[in-house]
Amino acid sequence: MPLKAIRPMTPGTRHATRPTFEELTTDKPEKTLLAVKLKHAGRNNRGRVTISSRGGGSRQMYRKVDFRRRKEGVKARVAAVEYDPNRTCRIALIHYTDGEKSYILSPIGLKVGDWVESGPQAEIHPGNCLPLRAIPTGTMVHNIELTPGRGGQLVRSAGVGAQVLSREGEYVLIRLPSGEMRRVLLACHATVGQLSNPDHKNESMGKAGAKRHKGRRPHNRGVAMNPVDHPHGGGEGRSPIGMPGPKTPWGKPTLGYKTRRKKKTTSKFIVRRRRP
Repeated sequence: MPLKAIRPMTPGTRHATRPTFEELTTDKPEKTLLAVKLKHAGRNNRGRVTISSRGGGSRQMYRKVDFRRRKEGVKARVAAVEYDPNRTCRIALIHYTDGEKSYILSPIGLKVGDWVESGPQAEIHPGNCLPLRAIPTGTMVHNIELTPGRGGQLVRSAGVGAQVLSREGEYVLIRLPSGEMRRVLLACHATVGQLSNPDHKNESMGKAGAKRHKGRRPHNRGVAMNPVDHPHGGGEGRSPIGMPGPKTPWGKPTLGYKTRRKKKTTSKFIVRRRRP
């Protein structure tokens, strides 16, 4: 999906690039698949800020995307390709032959009128969901399950895709977009294809207001705060942070500090760590 440069009529549009949205076929979502999306502005159930610089933004409705693809053996026709404000890739509205409607993540190459299917008997075609034991090696997949029947949890962002490398006993070796190589059970499902909107990483907002529309508030530097608010704070005038390496507002080292638990039970499934 190509990007377009905005005509520089104002300073905010001088360096802005936006998607053309030419792959979208409608701007009206399916009302039966919408849900109210509440905003919490980074607060938890006790009202305390747990994620900073969040709040405001445009109103959004949540689209109920089917990550499980539970209707096996029932074909569905792609009725529309739509924009989803809750994720970076596009979503596709599908109509099953039994009358049910559903949203799925839209891969590259999926068009209106195509047929998709879920189950071990499905073809190797973008949008079809199969168990990993039925997917040939070398195939690009997305929306990968970690627990059979739970629904896809991995590889769901715009333009990404994982590659099936080999089979080892009851596991399949997969190379994730980060470069990590991981074992996944043969019974887990994945969807064929690379996800849509690959140019998302090249978009430029152009102005701060575009970020505010997404619910991102201004972020203050730690060196501009007081010592009580941040480890980098304090000092006379513009001073360095006064420590060998930077820290988070809560005093934890950053820039390469590993936060994964050393005894995490799923570490045995990781064959090679992601690229640093």
